[in-house]
Amino acid sequence: MKKIQMVDLKGQYEGIKNEVNDSIAEILDSSAFINGPHVHAFQSELEEYLGVKHVIPCANGTDALQICMMGLGLQPGDEVITADFTFAATVEVIALLNLTPVLVDVEPDTFNIDIKAIEKAITPKTKAIVPVHLFGQCANMDAIMELAEKHNLYVIEDNAQAIGATYTSSSGKKQKAGTIGHVASTSFFPSKNLGCYGDGGAIFTNDDDLAHIIRGMVNHGMYKRYYHDVVGVNSRLDSIQAAVLRAKLPKLDMYNKKRWEAASKYSRAFEGQSNIVVPKITCVCEGGNSTCDCHVFHQYTLKILNGKRDGLAQHLQDNNVPCGVYYPVPLHKQKAYADDRYNEEDFPVTNQLVQEVISLPMHTELDDEQIQFIANLVIDFVNK
Repeated sequence: MKKIQMVDLKGQYEGIKNEVNDSIAEILDSSAFINGPHVHAFQSELEEYLGVKHVIPCANGTDALQICMMGLGLQPGDEVITADFTFAATVEVIALLNLTPVLVDVEPDTFNIDIKAIEKAITPKTKAIVPVHLFGQCANMDAIMELAEKHNLYVIEDNAQAIGATYTSSSGKKQKAGTIGHVASTSFFPSKNLGCYGDGGAIFTNDDDLAHIIRGMVNHGMYKRYYHDVVGVNSRLDSIQAAVLRAKLPKLDMYNKKRWEAASKYSRAFEGQSNIVVPKITCVCEGGNSTCDCHVFHQYTLKILNGKRDGLAQHLQDNNVPCGVYYPVPLHKQKAYADDRYNEEDFPVTNQLVQEVISLPMHTELDDEQIQFIANLVIDFVNK
């Protein structure tokens, strides 16, 4: 059996090696390193793939989220509601802009932001909701957009983990993750479903005026060289990263399908295990339809119910199987974001999840032998 990786980027590279190498050589020869042809081509190709009017590439996913908030004109003291159970970048940018983060609990099965908790947290100071499409599955965007319209709020989708996922609304309308709210951010960090070979990110919107503002913001506030019309930042996707992304984008649906198939095999292996809860899929495809793209499994995350999560993590590592705990500490308990406003009774799900969740290797190169080996290790340890 080949070595098990948490993410096998080298194996994936073998399938696009010639295209990537040729594109990088072309960029080196042309010296068009910043805002070159590959950046503009990738922007257009991603717009077409997503069915969105505007894609604005930038330097990384954290910048993308921050620039979304800057572009919307959010002001210090404005409240922004987001999930307590996610990576810190989501709340980090809120704090950096001197906005007021309002953390709320998540759902116990999807791990996505809880709609009732959002509604309870809305005040006259609330200006935006940031749903995080965690681990590859969209939050309940029907309910979120309804709340936003009712209370005149912006919706900023944090789509760092769900690019390529499709959300089906209650009306049957299908939209790609990141194209439903007023604006969205994504990350092209190497381990993402669509990842480059360094840092990279992008912003999506169907709002022409907002797109214009953001295009200036990512480039020092310039629309014309040396004329600064808005306060901006230096956040640009470089040409080499764009070339890598161009090689991967046509294969994104295939990559996501492979992740779905690996996840389905894991879940079947864990059937009947009372102490193991497999990921919940909320769309109509639940049950293992291999053509479904409602969940793109950026992570395959189990809940271990018998208090053996930490022991399992060590057991896997002892057997040369990488794993991850995403996330071990709720944001409301992080030193940087602790606040007297938060009450522990408002976070029962998150406080439980941080004790139970464990993510197994998940990538496009997993094979059946590896999946079965990993699953057997999990089952044997949990049932000891």
